[in-house]
Order: sequence, then structure tokens, then C-alpha cells
Amino acid sequence: MDKFIVMGGNRLNGEITLHAAKNAVLPLLSCCILCDEEIVLQDCQPLSDVKKMAEIIVRMGGKAFFENGDLHVNCSDVKSLAIDAKLTKSIRSSIFMLGSLLGRFGRAEVSYPGGCEIGKRPIDIHIAGLKNLGVDVKETEIYIECNGTNLHNGIVELSMPSVGATENMIMAAVLTRGKTIIKNAAREPEIIDLQNFINAMGGKVEGAGGSIVTVEGVNRLHGCKFRPVSDRIAAGTYLVMCATCGGEIALKNCDTFGLNSVIEVLKSCGCRVKEEKDMVRLTSDGKLKNAALLRTGPFPAFPTDMQPQFCAALATADGVSLIEETMFENRFKYINQLEIMGADIAVDSRRALITGVNELNANIIEAEDLRGGAALITAALKAEGVSTIYGVEHIDRGYYKIEEELTGLGADIVRVSK
Repeated sequence: MDKFIVMGGNRLNGEITLHAAKNAVLPLLSCCILCDEEIVLQDCQPLSDVKKMAEIIVRMGGKAFFENGDLHVNCSDVKSLAIDAKLTKSIRSSIFMLGSLLGRFGRAEVSYPGGCEIGKRPIDIHIAGLKNLGVDVKETEIYIECNGTNLHNGIVELSMPSVGATENMIMAAVLTRGKTIIKNAAREPEIIDLQNFINAMGGKVEGAGGSIVTVEGVNRLHGCKFRPVSDRIAAGTYLVMCATCGGEIALKNCDTFGLNSVIEVLKSCGCRVKEEKDMVRLTSDGKLKNAALLRTGPFPAFPTDMQPQFCAALATADGVSLIEETMFENRFKYINQLEIMGADIAVDSRRALITGVNELNANIIEAEDLRGGAALITAALKAEGVSTIYGVEHIDRGYYKIEEELTGLGADIVRVSK
């Protein structure tokens, strides 16, 4: 397996151009199943999670391949309504297939999904919503079997604003006659992107970005070219890395709408952030102030996917910071690796009390999940000396050749393959 060798202590300066967001592309790939014409998702990087979702489509009889920076998808020949258990176990987003398969074929069989082990992500919200639309759901120890013979429009009120459940309800309703109303819907920018994608194919979805989403069923969808929204979590990650190390970076092709909460915290920690059209610039002296309280929550609150990176940054900030994680109970798993590097962090259930230290010490550390891995890179970039980071396969799920992007900013990081 690959590892990163990081020589810390360099400031970061330069520009990065953002690409399509992993968290947007994955549901869009699932949504492609609803259409029997070619679709081109533009400016998509071959992230490992994206390649796995594309492989699922191919295994089901469809086509999915990268060409000149775009992802071409054609689901006209999709036949299999059951998804290979090995593939679903390797990627959480396979659960998105339920809504699209039911919407087009009226049946679906999906094994329980995998992904990062950051805590419980129950799918009961998905199942309750589908049952409310007339779907007969049977669960075994391995599979979720759905019969949508009686799938109908209706009103679905989610018990919490789950992103995945919102997306599944939307996709199940797109080709279902009548009007479906989804209440307590997730408000993330990726939900808006899914709405725009469906409407570009001839669908009728309204309200995304608010708590109520309305779907008017249509007879069919047509192919299209569509550029997914830029990756706000990748953007936030690079901003935090620069804030930690010091320097000045500009992120091009950056929509700051989904970054507001992140930018506000960066400003409160002493960074200068300038927002321009499709660009954000950050300047930092590398000496951060503490964050009195950083609490994660559903959008527009602070994103849980940025919590680990900020924890790494605050490890050397001036003063004491408090992070409260409200989304996933195991999201602090990476902290023991930061402690190996000399961080002073006390964890009590879902709270982490961070007392800033003067410096972190380079060490041998291992990533166990995607965003925790990004936090370890952040810490290694700050630490004096040479750090070795294992578990790179987790980081590759959401950052494409991150070592090349960081090298372009002046970081000293190399990938070593065994």
C-alpha cells in the first residue's frame, strides 16, 4: 500500500483549481440510472470512490468511463437490479442506488453499504421514507430487498435532515406520477446540485436548499452534459492547511456558498479571507488563535467533514479550543494519531478540548478514515521533521493526487508505493 512522506515546516503559496465534488458526483452517478441516454458529468476526477460507483454501474450492465476529464455514463442497458455485495461494502454511497433503481425499474436489491467507520449512519431513515411511498422493504442480514410495484407519490417527512435519505426520496419520485413532497429535507449544496442535474434532464424538482423539496413526476428523462458543483470540502481542507502552515493561497472555481461557516471560523482564528467571483483567497501567518466553540451540524452549520482538519490546525493554536461533534460518535478516532505527534487533546464523549502546543513532532502515523487522513496531512505539514503517513487509500477516496496539489503550493510531500 502507498504511504506519504512529509517534511513539515514549509509555508504554502499558490493557486489550486477545484474540480467536481465527490459528494455531488456520487449521487449524480446513481441518478444516471433513471435515464436511458448518455450523460456527461464534466470536470470529474477519478477519485477511488467515484471509480467504485462507476464500476457498480458497469457491473449492472451500463457504461461508465473517464475521457478528457469528463465522466461518460450510459445506463440504457442496465439489467441487473442487484448490486454486488463486495462493491457496496466498499462504498457508503451505494445506498443511493435504492431510489434510482426503484424509480426506473420498480425493484432494487442492495447489500448494506460500507465506507469510513466514523460512527453509526443508520439507513432506517431511507427505508421509512420509501415505505411511506408504498415500497415494500424486506431486510435480511445481508441485503435490503425493495419492491416498488406500488410506488406512489406522497408526503415524506424525514426524522432528521439526512443528505442520503433526501437524495433517495428525490430519485424515487422523479419518474413517479404525481407530486411528492419531502419535508425536513437536507439543505446541503449537493442537494441543490442534484435538483439542477435532474432538471437539466427534463425533471421537475423545486425547493432544494430549503427544508421542503417538491418533485413532480415526469414520464422520462433525457441525456445531458452537466458540471457538478465544486468540492467545498476539498476547498476547506486546502484553506485550513494554509491557515496552519502560513502563506497565501487562491482557490479558483470555488463557490463560497457552501463554505460560509468554514470561512467564518478561519477569520475568527486570525486568517484574512477575501471572497471574489468564483475564487477565494486566504492569507495566514501560521499563528492561529483558538476557537472558543466549534460545533458540527447539518448544513448550514459547520460541516462534520471539516472537523478533523480544524482539530489538527487548532492543535498548535494559541489558547484552548473546544470542538463538539454532533453528527458521528466515532469521528474523533484520528485524535490518538495527533497525540502521537504531541498534540494536547482531551476527549470526553463527543467533545474534544484542545490546548494549543508550541509545535508538533514529526512521527509515523496512520489514517483510518478519509477526513481524519486529511487532518494527519495537515498536522504533518506543520510539524518539524519528517512524518510518514500510512492508510493513504482512505485519503484517496476524496482527494485526487493530493500530494501533487500540495507540492504545487510548496509543500514537501511525496507518495511512496511499495
